[in-house]
Amino acid sequence: MQSMPPETLAALRTSAAGKVKCSRLELYEPYAKQRLFHVLGVSTRERALIAANQSGKTFCAGAEVAMHMTGRYPGWWEGKRFDHAVRWTAGSESAELTRKGIQRVLLGPPETEAEWGTGMLPKDTILFADIARAQGTPDAVATIPVRHVSGDVSVLQMASYSQGRGKWQADTLDGVWFDEEPPLEIYTEGMTRTNISEGPVLLTATPMLGMTTVLFRLMRERPAGTAVVSMTLDDAEHYTPEQRLRLVATYPEHEREARTKGIPMRGSGLIFQVPESDIVCAPFEIPEHWPRICGLDFGADHPTAAAWLAWDRDADVIYVYDAYRKSGNSQMLPLHAAAIKARGDWILCAWPHDGNNETAAGPQLAKQYRDQGVNMREENAKFPEDPKAPERSRISVEAGVSEMLTRMITGRFKVFRHLGDWLEEYRQYHRDKGVIVKVYDDLISATRIAIMDLRYATTNERHERVRRERNWRVA
Repeated sequence: MQSMPPETLAALRTSAAGKVKCSRLELYEPYAKQRLFHVLGVSTRERALIAANQSGKTFCAGAEVAMHMTGRYPGWWEGKRFDHAVRWTAGSESAELTRKGIQRVLLGPPETEAEWGTGMLPKDTILFADIARAQGTPDAVATIPVRHVSGDVSVLQMASYSQGRGKWQADTLDGVWFDEEPPLEIYTEGMTRTNISEGPVLLTATPMLGMTTVLFRLMRERPAGTAVVSMTLDDAEHYTPEQRLRLVATYPEHEREARTKGIPMRGSGLIFQVPESDIVCAPFEIPEHWPRICGLDFGADHPTAAAWLAWDRDADVIYVYDAYRKSGNSQMLPLHAAAIKARGDWILCAWPHDGNNETAAGPQLAKQYRDQGVNMREENAKFPEDPKAPERSRISVEAGVSEMLTRMITGRFKVFRHLGDWLEEYRQYHRDKGVIVKVYDDLISATRIAIMDLRYATTNERHERVRRERNWRVA
């Protein structure tokens, strides 16, 4: 059999390699977590793939967006489908990062135009002549028109968070993709553009910003129609065990959980740097002679939270033994009140100074809870009077945080280990440029408020005696 000339063989290899490079979407085989992310598109509208660095999260979302843009769904596909051409917006933190991430995955190497068409969008579907270029960022595009199997044209608009909310105020969209976490106002703006179509809202992110408002909503509040898939390095099947170990070792210790497991980072300015093992303890039955108090943090644009403290006076140790946190508007107040009373309607409830404010719904919040039968303190929580300190210091957040930290360091602050929500907030509580970040801190705030009024903590026996004395006086 006559051998093939070397130049012919080289030409065939080059042609085959080119076909493979231009068929990336056809060759896409998702890992288990990526497949789950796709499948959840049928039952949910908002989906987040919170993943380790270099685990394939952008690749995964890029493949799905390419399918929707072209209408070319593989035989294994079990996710959401569009039977018509679509309009999507996709973006990241800056125009440069959008180019390096989304554009690269969908089109191919941004800096090599000859290789556009080697990304997830098949080359034969891209209308190259109609691609609009972005201004101000070399090799970046503003829109990508794609031929859909129906014969119509799908359009992908590129955007970035640095351009502000206005860039995301487009017409009605069939879907939106955020690659890395956006500010809340941009996330909600993008989601609003899909309200009519009820199309997908995708978020792919490595949570280096910690438990921000967007992540709290998706990972903790979990409203109906949302789903979160967590993907670690172990779920990224393109790494060997040895490669994973080497990758883990390259990251600073405080970044490892975020970069390798997709767990929101605790922040660079942690407030409570006391080891968690130093403050947790096994739950036990609270002795009846230990005074107790509840701290309440009113919710408005954040969850309502309450924390219950027991005080071992002899050792001067505080134990956080119960916690409650729930989102909802003012109509949820009776539910919050019932939950507080169910844990002991005799326990005095400390509350912050904003409970004195009139609300849109009418009376002061403190009065509304009192009317629901909660045993509210007569006044808002304050530290004991100090003639050497200004009056405003009695309600100082910093003073409360300092008291908590001092107690932790000296072994006089403990938390029952089953209070997972409280401990999650503890791990995230941090400063940004010296200022306490008021996100995901509801139970911490409730605890701080209770500590401010700790001197008013009572036992059930004392409460009953006071109640009887009051009844006698009334009689």
